[in-house]
Amino acid sequence: MRSDQPAVSVIGLGSMGSALASALLDAGHETTVWNRSAHKAGPLVDRGARLAASPEEAIEASPLTVVCVLDYGVLHALLDPVVGSLAGKVLVNLTSGSPEQAHETAAWARRHAADYLDGAIMTTPPGVGDSEMMFLYSGPDAVFAAHRPTLASLGDPLHLGADPGLASLYDAALLGLMWSTMTGWLHGTALVGAERTPATAFTPVAIRWLTAVAGFLTTYAPQVDAGRYPGDDATVDVQIAAIGHLLHAATARGVDNALPELLKSAMERAKAAGHGSDSFASVIEVLKPPAVGA
Repeated sequence: MRSDQPAVSVIGLGSMGSALASALLDAGHETTVWNRSAHKAGPLVDRGARLAASPEEAIEASPLTVVCVLDYGVLHALLDPVVGSLAGKVLVNLTSGSPEQAHETAAWARRHAADYLDGAIMTTPPGVGDSEMMFLYSGPDAVFAAHRPTLASLGDPLHLGADPGLASLYDAALLGLMWSTMTGWLHGTALVGAERTPATAFTPVAIRWLTAVAGFLTTYAPQVDAGRYPGDDATVDVQIAAIGHLLHAATARGVDNALPELLKSAMERAKAAGHGSDSFASVIEVLKPPAVGA
């Protein structure tokens, strides 16, 4: 039975690629799939997907092809031999990689007359298809606008701009934020756990605190852009004193202090650079690359 939704092809059926194809089927798209190990397509075919015999056949089946494979090396190994089939098509690349690889692949697609969007999936496979989960895209505005309704089947599509490297760059930055946040939560959980507080008791309080922290970020963002850091809330000097209490409490309970020691080091470098009386946002001055010619 044909669908009114645009046809889409998916190349790569690992855990994430299978989740992408499943979400497209759920949204009513005619979905063609291909994977080097064809047996992985079985559950999708049972749900109505069409199994292509080759990457070329998958690309030719739909105006838009989504590819999600291990890395860019695998992507090119699969698509370089059939690159002629991309002419006049749209390739959405959700393979994880670097901004530099995204730029190179966008140029490669242009040379072969294909439109190209680079993307980053900001969820795990179970979250694919949830309209609350962000999918980041970068590439030509018109290409994104034309295919936004289809991409919305996967999650909330956020277009970052025409520069094809932006999705990968944001992905790296956001993963850094995630790992730092989760490790901070784990350190705090270990600290209160030393006093027999369960993680399930600590975590609701931690989540409520993160709401306040989000407000701090909103306050500090204009300061970072302006390069001026009025210390009218809590200065770097105050934060250095405060983190000393964390270090003391953790040491007394045998909790590893590598993370807070690293954070204190950054604060102390900011103080040494003359930012002791500035807001915490001034720590960026010791993190960002030096200005050209400096």
